[in-house]
Formats: sequence, C-alpha cells, structure tokens
Amino acid sequence: MVRTVGVEEELLLVDTQSGEPRALSTAVLAVAERSSEGDSVFEPELHHQQLEFATEPRSDMRELAGEIRRRRAEAAESAARTGAAVVALATAPLPVSPSIGEGERYSWLADRFGQTTQEQLTCGCHVHVSVASDEEGVGVLDRVRTWLPVLLALSANSPFWQGRDTTYSSYRSMVWGRWPSAGPVDIFGSAERYHEQVQALIDTGVLRDEGMIYFDARLSHRYPTVEIRVADVCLDPADTVLLATLARGLVETAAREWRAGDPPDPAGVGVLRMAAWQAGRSGLEGQLLHPRTMRPEPAADVVGALLAHVRSALEDSHDFASAEKALMDVLDRGNGAQTQRELLARTGSLRDAVAECVSRTRG
Repeated sequence: MVRTVGVEEELLLVDTQSGEPRALSTAVLAVAERSSEGDSVFEPELHHQQLEFATEPRSDMRELAGEIRRRRAEAAESAARTGAAVVALATAPLPVSPSIGEGERYSWLADRFGQTTQEQLTCGCHVHVSVASDEEGVGVLDRVRTWLPVLLALSANSPFWQGRDTTYSSYRSMVWGRWPSAGPVDIFGSAERYHEQVQALIDTGVLRDEGMIYFDARLSHRYPTVEIRVADVCLDPADTVLLATLARGLVETAAREWRAGDPPDPAGVGVLRMAAWQAGRSGLEGQLLHPRTMRPEPAADVVGALLAHVRSALEDSHDFASAEKALMDVLDRGNGAQTQRELLARTGSLRDAVAECVSRTRG
C-alpha cells in the first residue's frame, strides 16, 4: 500500500503595494472562516504576519499538487479582501517588526524565549508521511537523518533578512536553529528510547510540551506519521510536491531498510549539523556534504544521489519519472533563494521582487 502524505505550509502576509509584512492574520482568518462556512483549513501562527494551512492526507501526488495550489489560491483570495497578499517566502525580504499572536501559548513562548521568539517570523514546510507504528517510525527517523540536509538545500527560499542579503540560501534554518530542541538528533534505536528522550527534554522544564520537540524529523504527536520539518516553504508549489515526493521516498526506503535489519548510518550529530549548515548556506549552489561520506561534493551530484537512493520506492509508487523531471527543473531554474536573488538583480528592488513572488506563489 502506498503511504499517504500531508503537507503543512506557512505563508507570509504582505502589503500589496510595499511588499512589507502586514499583521493581518486575524482579519484574513476571519474572512477565510466566513468563506468556508466555518470549515476553514487555515490556522494562525506564531506571528500576526503569517498563516498556515494543512492538506488532507493524499496517496496520489497529482491530488496533493491540486490541493496545494487550491489552498494557496484560497489564502490569496482571503488576504486580498483585507488589502493584503500572501507569498510563499521563508523569511521576509523587507524590514519588519514582527508582532506575536494572541493566546496563552504564544505569550508563554515570548516570555520564556524572549528575542528568539520575537525574531521567529519564518515560514517552513512540514511533510507528514504515514507509518504503521511508532517502532517503524523510529526506524525511519534513524535512517533518514543524513539525507534531510539535501531536502533543505532543495527547498532553500530565504536569502534576505530585514532588507539585506544574508549570503545564506536558507537563513530561516539559521534562525530556526536558535530553539533549544531544533536540529538533527542521535540514533534512537527503538520507540521506547525515542519517547524516553522526548520526555527527558520536556522534564527539563525548558520546553512547554511535546509540541516543542523541533527535531528536523520527529514522530508527530497528533497523527500516525513521521513529520519531516527541515524544509523552507517553497516559492513554487511544484517544488512543494517534489519535496513531498522525495520525503515519502525517503520514508519508504528507510522503512524497508529497517525491516531488513540494515543498520542506520552512524554519523554523529556534530557532523549532521555541519551538513545542515552547509545546505542552509549554499543551497543548490556550490557544494553539499554527501550523505554517505559527509565530504563535500557538487550540489547537483548530491541531489542525484538522493534520487538514486529513493529510486526503487519512487518507481513502486509510480513517482520516479515526475520526480526526476521536477529535480532537473529545480537544478535548471534554481530554488527559491536563487529565484529571489535573480528577481532582485533584474528589478533592482526588493519590493518588486516580492511582488513577483506573490504572483509565483500560486504557481
């Protein structure tokens, strides 16, 4: 049976004229609620300048693609009725003073983590892939660790911060890494060990609850899924579908390895942090650390290695040809970070670059 996939995307709300982020999530969510007659898929996020939606679990990637485009269009229509626009950028290119959302949880985060919370106006993409049990899920987590930086490089879509080029492809990943539970993890070995480690983190009192387990990939505390959280939100919805396709391929490949008794790669957290940093720094330009050797190789070669790694799983789900084409498209035109920089070079204006990204968000 083909595993189901669901996607959560976070989007920025921006002014239609200036391109600057607008703190209008409450108004946009109210419009969406009325338009959907009380059955809206949109939710508030940490800051008023963003909102989130989640797709239904899908086994067919074409259906997932259609839903992502539909939800982005619905978000755009709701935002337009408040005088704003939505854009799939992982950080705001133009200067912003983020405003934290209402509610006891967000207030606790602001009090507990101070400036880190204030500066977390970042938009990610989380991919949920179904698993049969926690044991299978932890077997997957132990075996996908080395490949997750490649997904970050493919999705990198946050080169600008407060009006300046950061020189990173995914500056979101650098900002996100300030949370104490964020990043790569050690091998767990069993579901029991995973849950023990999660509880130990919560028992420190630093974290509020299991929802703050911000590992690059984790067992979802709400659904029977592995949740891969490493990626930036993608500018082009086709890249989101590619990300989901590769994530499912990774999960299925890892599950097969787990069932066969193949041991996970023993790479330590320190090396995995280097791989994630390199992916966030250079994206698809320059070099990435190859997941099998943890040595630098050209990004295109490392992306090709990922495709080869999951090929059997993608062929079985009839996704290989479309994934191969989508990967070649990304390597040819560039990821979101490359697109943003190209738009700035062409227009000479971050405002105009954001405006173009608004139109590209729908695909």
